Amino acid sequence: MTKQHLNTEIISIEDFSQGSPLPYSVLDATHINAAYPEQKLEIRGGGYGSDAAAHPTNANQFYVLTDRGPNADFDGIAGKGKQFLVPDYTPSIGLFELQADGKIIKIKEIVLKDSNGKSISGLPNLKAFGGTNEVPYDINGQPMTVNPNLPFDAIINPIKSDINGLDPEGLAVLKDGSFWISDEYGPHLVHYDADGVEIERINAFASDERNNVVVNGQRVLLPAEFTKRRANRGMEALTITPNQTTLVGIMESSMDNPDKSGRGSSLTRIITINLISGQIAQYLYRLDNAAYVASGIVAINEHEFYLIEHDRKFPLQDEAAKKLIYKMDISQATDIEAVLNGESIKQDETLGLTIDGQPLEQIIAENEANWQTLEEVAIKPVKKTLVVDVLATLDYPHDKLEGLWLRQDGSLGLLNDDDFAMTDSEIINVKSTVEQKYLDKEKTIEDANRLYLVMPTE
Repeated sequence: MTKQHLNTEIISIEDFSQGSPLPYSVLDATHINAAYPEQKLEIRGGGYGSDAAAHPTNANQFYVLTDRGPNADFDGIAGKGKQFLVPDYTPSIGLFELQADGKIIKIKEIVLKDSNGKSISGLPNLKAFGGTNEVPYDINGQPMTVNPNLPFDAIINPIKSDINGLDPEGLAVLKDGSFWISDEYGPHLVHYDADGVEIERINAFASDERNNVVVNGQRVLLPAEFTKRRANRGMEALTITPNQTTLVGIMESSMDNPDKSGRGSSLTRIITINLISGQIAQYLYRLDNAAYVASGIVAINEHEFYLIEHDRKFPLQDEAAKKLIYKMDISQATDIEAVLNGESIKQDETLGLTIDGQPLEQIIAENEANWQTLEEVAIKPVKKTLVVDVLATLDYPHDKLEGLWLRQDGSLGLLNDDDFAMTDSEIINVKSTVEQKYLDKEKTIEDANRLYLVMPTE
């Protein structure tokens, strides 16, 4: 066993240089950066920062997750979608180690693979399994098609999709060396072995034969309403309880339930899945603002968790930006899966729990005061307490606080999603030019994914 794999004494916050960068490689540096024409656009790998989790035994090691790969919003001949700058990119998990001198080194990379051992892509799924018309485009601005040698035709040569494609966002590390990942497409929860090969899957699509978690003769599925997730707003965070029995995930924000009218809601959903009993519970989380997102979660014990909530804004450009860490407790919250049908309250097969025929997202979107209405019918959200105001504690310049590492001393490691060093990017429909819409030149200095350490208050 090498020294870097020993369970060494934990490095304290006092000995750590805040904002230490994670090492990265360069995936591509061939495109012109239109914002800074004298520079080439450096697309960095691996984009680690979608989520983080502690190594089960080594106090100074942590795993970090990438998302689906370098991409940007694009509106082309097949409609709105994403332009993939590195179309053969494979999402992965990186293992990193914090050194005594404050530097961070990369120990290894685990590439994600399907159940046959073939590397997956970050391309969207079939519509039947969670695709939401997110059209993939290539660097030339052309739709990525089934046959790349022929022009796009909706019937003869349709849009390419990947049934195993993932946009990974949540990471739970198990003591046996395996991983559970949640994503933004299905959402899917996928169990990977230590080598990154898929071994189990849970989603809300009953027709998906890959759903192979079976307890007492019944397949474990997500509730049907989770198919109403918004594009790019899926199951953003995932953790597992310390006893290794229960997965806990949270949706990034409100869902399109029953339709886009639910988007104005401050309500988002927490799901717990007991892998031993197969029991699923659902709880409501109240965001401070409907425009905020939940982006990271880690279990403290079987009922308490730390959770990231933020506004996706750059502190350098908006003094009112919010990056918050809450401690939440589900023990006194209402499991809405267990609410029984009544005169006005019903469990709908596609919408989930409804009141007078309305799904919960729509009720809250109509009036924020309706949280009190839910309380009156004994539906209580989880209790939360602020434990870290990140911007009041750290010089933190990033917009996407997504990685949350609970360390053995009780401190929290915070990581930003660096988006492969591409921020709010728009790709011009010219092969050689990629425009970076940076809001502030200082932001370009902070493109590397960086680690910060904080101690939550109690």
